[in-house]
Amino acid sequence: MSSLHGDSIVIDGLIIAKWDRSIFEDMKKGGLAAASCTVSVWEGFQETVNNIADMKKLVRDNAELVTLVRSTADIRQAKKDGKTGIILSFQNAHAIEDHLGNIEAFADMGVRIVQLCYNTQNLVGTGCYERDGGLSGYGREVIEEMNRCGVVVDLSHVGAHTSEEAILASRKPVCYSHCLPSGLKEHPRNKSDAELKFMADHDGFIGVTMFSPFLKRGNEATVHDYVEAFDYVINLVGDDCIGIGSDFTQGYDKGFFDWITHDKGRYRSLTKFGPVLNPEGIRTIGEFPNLTQAMEHAGWKASRIEKVLGQNWMRFYDEVWSV
Repeated sequence: MSSLHGDSIVIDGLIIAKWDRSIFEDMKKGGLAAASCTVSVWEGFQETVNNIADMKKLVRDNAELVTLVRSTADIRQAKKDGKTGIILSFQNAHAIEDHLGNIEAFADMGVRIVQLCYNTQNLVGTGCYERDGGLSGYGREVIEEMNRCGVVVDLSHVGAHTSEEAILASRKPVCYSHCLPSGLKEHPRNKSDAELKFMADHDGFIGVTMFSPFLKRGNEATVHDYVEAFDYVINLVGDDCIGIGSDFTQGYDKGFFDWITHDKGRYRSLTKFGPVLNPEGIRTIGEFPNLTQAMEHAGWKASRIEKVLGQNWMRFYDEVWSV
């Protein structure tokens, strides 16, 4: 691990791994100061509460490796202590159900990021895999309450029309925590140049993912292809609103991918990924230092690398989480 990587605050804006001690050990190996960790996708309120309880117990049982974080000060302390800060996040607002009060309840439990939709329609708006009817009236109230409670609005899997309306409705900056540009590969999950610019123009944040089905070269991609994706987005919007959102699915098998690619986890098929292989050089979370090395190889200045590794996420989180 280079001194640049080791000294930097490294943040992954989205991981959806099979949570266990081995993942936390790999986070330490990779030098992560913090990671947004998915604890809800298709689950309703009670099942999500159960997931949060399970994650908190796992964090307690591995307290020498990880710690729950609720603020950027907590992330700095985690870095100082040589631990990884666990940020609780949802990839779907489905768990809120039809009760706005659940947002504050989840925030009190430590949830700091909620994606409005996961691929399909819910009470809030529309995902990226079906006809987009835009943000619902209830969705506007959800965003208002998330703003009040200091919860990040994430739009990665959300449809373009719903996303635009959400960006305009939010009083605080919002994000695509994990996405890629459709300028490199056309895919329903990738974002157009116009969408990326609209996000940046409204003080939003763009986390760049390395999920191979969305990368230009798919399973043939390497860590250098991942850096190419960063460069593409930076050339569009600059390097002040860009960070990592790997979308690591470490530890999962085919059953998991079947679950996430079917509506509600069990109904119609939305897409088929086939075998998913992370880019060579960053196959696992523990290989994060190779990303920093690839950025250096691409000629990036240390100041840009530090911003993209985590400084930008810290600024964004601080602005949105402050209440």
